[in-house]
Amino acid sequence: MSLATVYSRALIGVEAVEVTVETHLSNGLPGFAIVGLPETAVKESKERVRSAILNTGLVFPDRRITVNLAPADLPKAGGRYDLAIALSILAASRQIQPQVLQGLEILGELALDGSVRRLQGIIPAIIAARDNDRRILLPRENLRELALVGYKQGRCLESLASYIDHLANNSALPDCDSLDSEICQDSQQDQLVCDIRGQRLAKRAVQVAAGGGHHLLMVGPPGSGKTMLAQTLASLLPPMSKSEALEVAAIKSVVSTDPFDSSWLRRPLRSPLHTATAVALVGGGTRASPGEISLAHRGVLFLDELTEFKQGALDSLREPLESGEISISRANYRVKFPARFQLLAAMNPCPCGYAGDIRHACRCSPERIRSYLGKLSGPLLDRLDLIVEVPGLFQAELLEQKPDATDWNGIRQRIAQCRSLQLERAGKLNCALSGTELELYCGLDKPLWRKFILAVEKLGLSARAIHRLIRVARTIADYEDSKRIEQTHLWEALSLRRSRFLQSANR
Repeated sequence: MSLATVYSRALIGVEAVEVTVETHLSNGLPGFAIVGLPETAVKESKERVRSAILNTGLVFPDRRITVNLAPADLPKAGGRYDLAIALSILAASRQIQPQVLQGLEILGELALDGSVRRLQGIIPAIIAARDNDRRILLPRENLRELALVGYKQGRCLESLASYIDHLANNSALPDCDSLDSEICQDSQQDQLVCDIRGQRLAKRAVQVAAGGGHHLLMVGPPGSGKTMLAQTLASLLPPMSKSEALEVAAIKSVVSTDPFDSSWLRRPLRSPLHTATAVALVGGGTRASPGEISLAHRGVLFLDELTEFKQGALDSLREPLESGEISISRANYRVKFPARFQLLAAMNPCPCGYAGDIRHACRCSPERIRSYLGKLSGPLLDRLDLIVEVPGLFQAELLEQKPDATDWNGIRQRIAQCRSLQLERAGKLNCALSGTELELYCGLDKPLWRKFILAVEKLGLSARAIHRLIRVARTIADYEDSKRIEQTHLWEALSLRRSRFLQSANR
């Protein structure tokens, strides 16, 4: 029977879904049909496969060819199935033995001369093959992605002819050994920490936010150092583990950005412009692709000029801030993108930027300020852990010759120790603790609990805000190497979540 079956992978979101490529040769008028919900690029693979086989010096069967891509209800897109289709045709026509393709997953786009071109979004397929303990065959230009994952059962080829030569002469195909040590080394380098004058409270908030992965909003006039503080927070974060780095690299490979560079263990920092739409932030489009929040996975999303973003775009962040992922639905499939990011935002206190600034007179009326600050919805503010004011500095402070005396290298080490303590205790950072885990790891004695209840009732905080305050207090205690949450930790957490501007806007 002229039937051959091989395996490939479809890219749905950032997941590599198994696709079975079945090829049947039958008698009748010569023809070539591809079924299984193929899009235009997949249908056009018929001509690429035909030319590649002929230009390799092999025989293209003069029979009726039917290729089925299963499951039939899953959309198939791109040229990633070309190589699998070509090899299944050669196996069905017995130009190669079908046994050599058993347990092998094949991905690659063919050129007309038979060479194999690079694919994007290949890292999820390599990880899926590794998890299923299957060999995988990839284009030679994707060797670095194979090295990044470090999967020893993967092989790469330059052309269809090179694979035929491998089968005939048992020649070796390139694997990831030659680049594994080069790419997978920890190349985390010290990042530049800005020289920030003054801003003692904001510096403390940055340390607490970095220590527990908490979301931070800074409110202050132009030139007060908000952007510099954001860059400093990103530089204080410890490098990712290799498993976290692979998650980030998989997302980058889907959107065609470079998944590997000299700092691939460094946490991502994304800072989209305030004109970004909701789709640009959370993902979507005709063919659902990751947005900025997914590209900031395991890292920091910095939104400067927060109130200049469209309200719909900001409100779209509410779900991923809570769940750590975003779901996008289409007519016949649904994708999930990881989005466990740390939100860092900055904004002015009013349209002119100088409300409450003793250096400049504010030109805005109270109604205009209230309307400006009202762009931030209550549910979004409720999901922020820290809200601090960053006041403007006088010229004498800015021009002072004395440099910033903050020991940022020592602070970076303390933050790393603080996060290690949290991971050792609960397996996660304090920002991700559930309600049950709060009771387990953040217990308060009865006198302190009564004082805390009186304080939050006076401030009118929601249950979600109370939980976030306790998480921040737990981080402050960890940062100070305290086993229990003390009263000073709770009061500091309360002080790091108050802004006179936002409180007046919500009255």
